[in-house]
Amino acid sequence: MHSLEISLANENETIRFGEDFALALTKGDLVTLAGDLGAGKSTLARAIIRSLANDETLDVPSPTFTLVQSYSDLRLPVAHADLYRLSSGAELDELGLDEALQEGVVLVEWPGQAEGYLPAPAFAVTLLHAGEGRKLVIEVAGEPQKRLERSLAIRRFLEQSGRKDATRRYLLGDASPRGYETVTSAGGLEMLMNAPPMPYDPPVKNGRPYRQIAHLAENIFAFASMNQLLRAKGFHAPEILAQDLDNGLLLLEHMGNDGVLDGEDRPISERYEACARLLAHIHQAEWPQQTPVAEGIIHTIPDFDRDAMMIEVELLSAWYAPWLTGRALDDGSKASFETAWDAVFASLGDAEKSLILRDFHSPNILWRDASEGHDRIGLIDFQDAMIGPAAYDLASLAQDARVTISPELEAHLLAVYCDERRNLGGVFGEENFRAAYAIMSAQRNSKILGIFVRLDRRDGKPYYLKHLPRIRAYLQRSLVHPVLAPVRMWYEEKGLLRDPETGRG
Repeated sequence: MHSLEISLANENETIRFGEDFALALTKGDLVTLAGDLGAGKSTLARAIIRSLANDETLDVPSPTFTLVQSYSDLRLPVAHADLYRLSSGAELDELGLDEALQEGVVLVEWPGQAEGYLPAPAFAVTLLHAGEGRKLVIEVAGEPQKRLERSLAIRRFLEQSGRKDATRRYLLGDASPRGYETVTSAGGLEMLMNAPPMPYDPPVKNGRPYRQIAHLAENIFAFASMNQLLRAKGFHAPEILAQDLDNGLLLLEHMGNDGVLDGEDRPISERYEACARLLAHIHQAEWPQQTPVAEGIIHTIPDFDRDAMMIEVELLSAWYAPWLTGRALDDGSKASFETAWDAVFASLGDAEKSLILRDFHSPNILWRDASEGHDRIGLIDFQDAMIGPAAYDLASLAQDARVTISPELEAHLLAVYCDERRNLGGVFGEENFRAAYAIMSAQRNSKILGIFVRLDRRDGKPYYLKHLPRIRAYLQRSLVHPVLAPVRMWYEEKGLLRDPETGRG
């Protein structure tokens, strides 16, 4: 175990540390809070709970008499226990703390009263009087230690950038170690990007790891360079306000919370149309293959090549197909799958190439209503940008993985994009573009079906399964195009287009 000591001069510093601590917690964490009466256990617990609730005024009563107070509607559910009046450790079974740990976090004051009945804590905190302030001694190891140290490193970064007393709140995370926070200080509301270097990625094919084959960004340099490049070309990526590239930290302009969906998460057609026209301008621009990040550091924008496309669609054969059919594919089926896709990818030889942002859909588009033209559309999440078939990003938009786009709206977005390209002049082959659109949409949706099943089976995130019917419907739309005949026949032969509940394709 590692012993971490933290000095807190006053109650405000305790509250601020509670925010930092809350951002280091995850489901299954037991936090024990030991110390004499008046040492600040309840103050720290209250700060953690209010941070998780994003509500500084939340009533957090002491559970001295109730023994346990539960908060189930937070980002991370919390059970706050005070065992001071516990007569025997054996009574813990009646408090439901084991069940609470399965759903969220448990904070336990006076853990010594449990007489050894508590499981080993992720964080064992002891609060000690130190003059007018307090000293915290935290026993921690392994993954919890890394999470806490990362959160404290973010606090130091904010202090060094002139935001010592900033309030931090969780904003969102994704399927990678990358996460986002809102930061509120005297300068207003800003956004922090927390992107530590990606963990070790074991080899999956021909001795190469998935991340390398798919050309996924391994650190924050790609985001910083693409951010600079997009802004230089006149597109609204967020302004970088402070950075620590070596430690994977960026403080960014907060571009608001308005997106391209209405209050019921339905697409706002006019905004989707504006995004389609924006893509036409992005694809009309000239993009360098290399772009600077910082002095002496150059980012090379990778090509979305055959190997990258193939490793992505193989997520379907590796995860979605076994999930749907109940059995893994044999070697012959895997080989014929690759052959079918190779025949389709060969048709991309004449496809127009451009910068592709890779995830240009509703979660990554911000609508800046007070601005005009391209500046209305705020771009985020472009660190995996590549040079590839321009149609990819339109497929990402017009077949949005997180929201249902009707066939009519999809057709309209395709028409709007093509109209804007013609208006911009230059060479534009609409027939070739539409063929590439069908291929890229089928490729993307095949990948997503595999990813969403993998998130459920491997990562314990069943939430993503609710999107499968939509993604499968998109895939069926795309496979109608003649250029996808080899893949369509393979999918139909394996029964991969059927609904697992109804059995209908």
